[in-house]
Amino acid sequence: MRAIEIQNYFETVKKLVLEYSPKFVVAVIILLVGLWATSFITRTAKKLMIKRNVELTLSNFIGNLIFWTLRILLFVTVISKLGIETSSFVAILGAAGLAVGLSLQGSLSNFAGGILIILFKPFKLGDTIEAHGETGKVAEILIFSTKLITATNQVIYIPNGILSNGKIKNYSQLGIRRADLILKTSYQSNFSEIKSNILSFVATHELILQEPKPEVLVNELSETTIVFVVKVWTNNADFAKVSSDILEFSKTVVKL
Repeated sequence: MRAIEIQNYFETVKKLVLEYSPKFVVAVIILLVGLWATSFITRTAKKLMIKRNVELTLSNFIGNLIFWTLRILLFVTVISKLGIETSSFVAILGAAGLAVGLSLQGSLSNFAGGILIILFKPFKLGDTIEAHGETGKVAEILIFSTKLITATNQVIYIPNGILSNGKIKNYSQLGIRRADLILKTSYQSNFSEIKSNILSFVATHELILQEPKPEVLVNELSETTIVFVVKVWTNNADFAKVSSDILEFSKTVVKL
């Protein structure tokens, strides 16, 4: 009796081996080929995006998204070849994805904002921007936030969700910038002479652009002073220097 049970056991094992060996071999082949293919497709996609000058952050993200999507599909394919039912597994995966999505609504908003920023490019790396009361140079565009470096060398992270939905002032995008400097002088002073002196100064300043043409205009007439504005154009990198030089020169010609 014992010998018969052992024989039946070996027969069952033999039957299972014969039945599942081809499936196992096919699954292993699919796995090995799939691992190579997913890596190859991901590398190729990244190279194509780099050639087309796609933002590095976006190309890395899309590459990772392609990689893990293909790996998940590969995993489902392999286990289905082994004869394992995949419908319940897919349902569980979908439910888990929904639960994670609901628990990470804020992060998903920042994620979507990061994608919009990378796609529509309201700013790029190296631009100086002002957003949500903060001004700084864009050091890094991440998927969930944007990193700014302020003029005082402070690091600021702004969530991409509010950044993509708010007002952004980009000081670098057009290459040049106008400085509007408000000055005051008394009614007893010779405003025409002051205007002429300032225009002569800005006409010879090497960092001030002469096109568009510099202007000195009366901005307001208060009870005690004439308020006027000096408008000059300069390259973004020279803005602070030009503003300082004009203010320093104006001190010698403006009388209060």
